[in-house]
Amino acid sequence: MTIKQFSQRPGISINRDSKTASALVWAPFAKTVALEINSTKKIGLSQSTGGYWEGHDLPLSPGDRYRCVIDDEALPDPASLSQPAGVHAPSEVIDLYQHPWDDQNWSGIRPEKLIIYELHVGTFNQEGTFSEIIPHLNRLRELGINAIELMPVAQFPGIRNWGYDGVFPYAVQNSYGGAGMLQLLVDECHKQGIAVILDVVYNHLGPEGNYLNKFGPYFTSKYKTPWGDAINFDDAFSDGVRHFFLENAMMWLRDFHIDGLRLDAVHAIKDFGARHFLAELKQKVEELNAEYHRNHFLIAECDLNDVRYINPFDKGGYNLDAQWCDEFHHALHAITTGEENGYYNDFGGTGPLEKSYNHAFVYDGIYSPHRKKIFGSSTEGQPGCKFVVFAQNHDQTGNRMLGDRLSQLVSFEMQKVIAAAYILSPFTPMLFMGEEYGEHNPFLYFVNHSDPKLIRNVQNGRKKEFKDFMTDQEPPDPQSEETFKNSRLTSPEKWNSAQQKLYDWYRFLIRLRKEQPFWQEDPRKHFKAETIGSKLIRLTYQNAATTLICLGNFGKEAESVRQSGKILESSASEKHGGPAKSSELQADSGSLNLPSESFTIILIS
Repeated sequence: MTIKQFSQRPGISINRDSKTASALVWAPFAKTVALEINSTKKIGLSQSTGGYWEGHDLPLSPGDRYRCVIDDEALPDPASLSQPAGVHAPSEVIDLYQHPWDDQNWSGIRPEKLIIYELHVGTFNQEGTFSEIIPHLNRLRELGINAIELMPVAQFPGIRNWGYDGVFPYAVQNSYGGAGMLQLLVDECHKQGIAVILDVVYNHLGPEGNYLNKFGPYFTSKYKTPWGDAINFDDAFSDGVRHFFLENAMMWLRDFHIDGLRLDAVHAIKDFGARHFLAELKQKVEELNAEYHRNHFLIAECDLNDVRYINPFDKGGYNLDAQWCDEFHHALHAITTGEENGYYNDFGGTGPLEKSYNHAFVYDGIYSPHRKKIFGSSTEGQPGCKFVVFAQNHDQTGNRMLGDRLSQLVSFEMQKVIAAAYILSPFTPMLFMGEEYGEHNPFLYFVNHSDPKLIRNVQNGRKKEFKDFMTDQEPPDPQSEETFKNSRLTSPEKWNSAQQKLYDWYRFLIRLRKEQPFWQEDPRKHFKAETIGSKLIRLTYQNAATTLICLGNFGKEAESVRQSGKILESSASEKHGGPAKSSELQADSGSLNLPSESFTIILIS
């Protein structure tokens, strides 16, 4: 038997017909492997080929606690589905097929139609659970959201974490509600017409509770990542590692009905084999789609400006459905905040933003002063839906020293300009939770480790990272519960009038995007962006019947332009909390005065 013939998910699987269980453990160097059940019984597994150990018709039931015993060392199962007492405790047997799914009529959302909303389960509501997201789904649907993107939910240490310190890729975080509650959330989302995207991390595991190396060579010293040794996707014994992570992805899509996966930092997935892990993953997703008649998709986070990730297989690509476009964010952030430090030094002014509107990547094979080298590749021929753009996300907000959101960096008027600038772009828009009403609470970096040395390292690392920015205050303590609590969203009933108006503006923009014909097919085919003033950009969408003009004034001075047509809406209008009266927003005379920090939408039929 070869590794490729193993279709069974690693770990414990309940056999529903016989009310027994099967086990599959990869431990290629072990002399003996057994399961310790409820601390009282030990069951030996049989050695198979490819480094696997297996057992069938095992007397295991949901709720049983167990450990894998590798050469007399008892450890949690790396493919555990549940860690009810945390990352160092025994694993729990659960049945993934107990949930009574009610989404048989769900057909999914095509990638080109996505309006994504990124959220962190722990801070989205006061309880920090999957079940407490459900009451908010109606509000998100009314906003126009048709996909939520959950930050990672794989089991991490403690109860407070962004999720990127997960160490049990198959286990759903216990403090969020576990596997059953995640399935319930997905089911309820589908009833509301909302897809679910899950952020998964296949480039590293966290520093606490990571027992994978006790089982086999899951990591390789051939390559380094910012988090240590890379996951072993192409070194000796990598077949078992690839199987582990490929089956993990299939589990989320098949057993949890997740619609799409956001693949964290794919540039840190080191694989120089003949068939890249991501290409193999995409092939398996396509096979799953054909079998289940669903439309699962893959979105990459990548900072290489490399279209190889989204190019089709026949062009040597990995055929992923989309990738994040950080450079659109950088260009938009730089022109609206004036920040020029770090990588923002490569941006600023209207030029980079205009370039990103027209080409997605600003650096598409040209010299980057910040990187001091030629960087990126051309996006010619790529449809707009291949690029996910945003004004804020967990990284761009949370990796600031004080976790300050745009609501703390720019004016109310500029917040409306920023929203329109990316929602009405030719790309796929993604909101970050809270921005739709201008959340004032920060989104900070937080952890909940138990190892005192690791806690000190994280605290000192945070201080070192921001030493050049620290004046009279230090970064909030990541380990403090207050840091976590301060990152929670404000309940809708506590929004002020300005926040409600901003929410209504977001809702209008999303509705416009859904209703106008330009976004019903590839919008890049009908689109052009051009700078027409010192800080004024015109976006033009045009087909045979209609022209849509968007005028974004990113400056602090009013601008006058020659422009006729019907003003569909303006962020500066009193209706949206702006300073301009309706009589001041007329384009019929052929000349239009654009207030400072405003976004005006004109329709010409």
